[in-house]
Amino acid sequence: MNMFFPFLAVLIWSINAVVSKAATTAIEPAAISFYRWLLAFLSLTPFVLLPVIRQWKIICQHWWKLFILGALGMVLYQSLAYYAAHSISAMFMGIFNSMLPLLTIIISIFVLRVIPTIGIALGTTLSLFGLIWLVSTGDPLSLLQHGLGRGELMMFLASVSYALYGVLTKHWSIPLPNWQSLYMQIAFGVLLLLPNFLLTKDVQLNANNIPLVLFAGIPASILAPYLWIQGVIKLGANTTSIFMNLAPVFTAIIAILVLHEKMHSYHLIGGGITLLGVILAQQLRIPLIGSKTTKSQEINHQKT
Repeated sequence: MNMFFPFLAVLIWSINAVVSKAATTAIEPAAISFYRWLLAFLSLTPFVLLPVIRQWKIICQHWWKLFILGALGMVLYQSLAYYAAHSISAMFMGIFNSMLPLLTIIISIFVLRVIPTIGIALGTTLSLFGLIWLVSTGDPLSLLQHGLGRGELMMFLASVSYALYGVLTKHWSIPLPNWQSLYMQIAFGVLLLLPNFLLTKDVQLNANNIPLVLFAGIPASILAPYLWIQGVIKLGANTTSIFMNLAPVFTAIIAILVLHEKMHSYHLIGGGITLLGVILAQQLRIPLIGSKTTKSQEINHQKT
């Protein structure tokens, strides 16, 4: 039963990748980004505002950390994903989402001093090759001629932003309950998204885009994080992170059924190699240098 929490969270986020792609013809990226987090902020306010006021002194001490986390998790990651959806498929977005655990581990090496492992080295190499195969549609040499596409680059930067968000959240350990911390991050995110929203000409809500905003604002922004946190509490961070490997599978199935996207061989080959790399990085924990780990090193691995 405990496995239900991360399973459902990943399913919701996978649906949201398809929602992001569907939004490209229904609403401007700046508009859905702003409306999404404004809706999440308003939905949480009745439940979180008073506790936040009681913790105002702590919030003032750590406001700049909450600001940075809001910029990374609510602004850069989500906004770049919405813009990237205009030129890449939902299936591609799902594969990039599955790379978040690997990117988190790589960034943790530099920020949290996590010990590099053979799995990280092999996994990074395999995943990089898989992405090259995927982006080049099965012809890696074409990248030398045409380079990396704008959408692919934005999605990669989005994934790096969210991975850094997760690492900094762990590194800073802001002394606030999860929901209060998230609430303040969303508040800063809304403020940061406001200028671009005001500069966008068409921000009208209508029957076509309101369902997309509602799904992005409540299930994807509030329900899924809650389920994920419950998964971490009940199963541990390592076990819970494995469920993110289901993201490309869920996203591909939903994209084919709802958006009628076509599955090509390069999706299977590139996505499969990328996913194999992520799994190796998660499971193969033999230190890259030396054959033995100290107790402190093992603790560092458990924390990631």
